Amino acid sequence: MADSPFVVTATAATFQSVVIDASFDRPVLVDFWADWCAPCRMLMPVLARLAESYGGTFILAKVNTEEEQALAAQFGIRSLPTVQIFKDGRAIDQFMGALPEAQIRDFLDRHIPRASDGLLAQAQALMSAGQVEQAAALIERARGEDPDNTRLALAEVQLLMARGEHAAANVAIERLPLEIAHDPEVNLLRGQLLFATTVEDAPDEASLQARLDSDPGDDQARHQLAARRVLRGDYEGALELLFDLMKRNRAYADDAGRKGMLAIFELLGGQGDLVAHYRAKMMNALY
Repeated sequence: MADSPFVVTATAATFQSVVIDASFDRPVLVDFWADWCAPCRMLMPVLARLAESYGGTFILAKVNTEEEQALAAQFGIRSLPTVQIFKDGRAIDQFMGALPEAQIRDFLDRHIPRASDGLLAQAQALMSAGQVEQAAALIERARGEDPDNTRLALAEVQLLMARGEHAAANVAIERLPLEIAHDPEVNLLRGQLLFATTVEDAPDEASLQARLDSDPGDDQARHQLAARRVLRGDYEGALELLFDLMKRNRAYADDAGRKGMLAIFELLGGQGDLVAHYRAKMMNALY
């Protein structure tokens, strides 16, 4: 394996090019090892074999920590072997110890693009364009070519949402594989699904606004109008309505105002000026 194009040695002088820069093209698996470490010697041939087996979908970079102590310190290596995976210039996950090959494959498969991922990306684009049945056909094709791709389950949730089958989508999202159940994309879907469910069979935005203008105490209209605004991307307008709902009626729909605000914070990644502003307003109002 010494001459494999998929296995490289990384040093302080080359780490930027062979790991950081290279990780923008494909994932780089960095094996921090030492010659005195028996588990390291057990793990190295397994990793090299996997690098060959995966055919260059990732690069294996080996770092001898006895010779590269500064690199080991920089990346917080405290036990050996430690294996980190880099994507887009940064370490995104790691494992420690000489894991069995099957567990290492599971680790890799969480981070390495599969051929069917391209089909699922195309399906997402079609759903965004309203071409739902064409997207369904691509998802089915991906299932036939790569039934073990865990992201198929996520695509199926998106398809149910695109079809307006919100109850089924709610069930499906709770059955997602554990390895993706808390991905940012899944959290985003949960938030979108919450607001999409809220406006099922609801009037359009103009009608809801008219109802609220004529009766400021119409909490249902306020809640549904906020959901309509979320779904068209007006997060500030939605937050203002939900904040008013929280202040007016904590009992409405099991504290829907506060919970809706929290869901929008999640949709926005939990940061930014809008989140900070409304989080402070919510805390002040509550406490």
